[in-house]
Amino acid sequence: MQVHFISDLHLSVDRPALTAVFERYLAGLARNAEALYILGDLYEYWAGDDDHDDPLSSGLERQLAALAEAGTRIHFMPGNRDFLIGADFARRCRLTILPEPSLIHLGTQAVLLCHGDSLCTDDVGYQAFRKQVRSPAYQEQFLGQPLAARKQFIADIRRKSEAAKAGKDAEIMDANGDAIATLLREHGYPCLIHGHTHRPACHQLMVDGHKCERWVLADWRESAGKASGEVLVWADGVLSRQPLE
Repeated sequence: MQVHFISDLHLSVDRPALTAVFERYLAGLARNAEALYILGDLYEYWAGDDDHDDPLSSGLERQLAALAEAGTRIHFMPGNRDFLIGADFARRCRLTILPEPSLIHLGTQAVLLCHGDSLCTDDVGYQAFRKQVRSPAYQEQFLGQPLAARKQFIADIRRKSEAAKAGKDAEIMDANGDAIATLLREHGYPCLIHGHTHRPACHQLMVDGHKCERWVLADWRESAGKASGEVLVWADGVLSRQPLE
């Protein structure tokens, strides 16, 4: 049995080579997985479940549904770019939306899953923004606007976000050690898997005398028309990284 974990693909119409890597994965290696966990930022942005008429969205939804029909259970956890993905998208793709965090078991090993942005507590400004946009009242108001207005607002926010990140110390955008320890403590010291930070690694931690692992998923990248990705694979009780291209 295999279980796969991916995050931070940031797919968009501007990155066709990256989309092609994902499509090859869905048609190939993913078919070996009993379950696939997508831990956020599948898309560069998501304006709402009614924004699915372009070839990118409609094509990927069909391929995800085909993977599910082939027997792979697909689970999705919203990220900071696609937290507006909802029930209609889930139905079209035949996937399950997970709350954050979610505790699962791989064999006898407890594993805690999250996107990862909630752990970046040193970035106080971002955490305030995250709290605002994740509230049901805000999302209801936002999704009530015309699609074109939502897309324009998201484009403006993305420009401001990129400008703000350029002026921030990189360390405040990484996961905070105390936040990690608190999360592991609250859930019984499991293994932790998350994305978001674009700093793939496996960290060995001691929390209250308990040995814990923290696996950070890799972001998928495209440059000069070439693209690559990575999937974290659990098989035979072992986690390992599998490059994709």
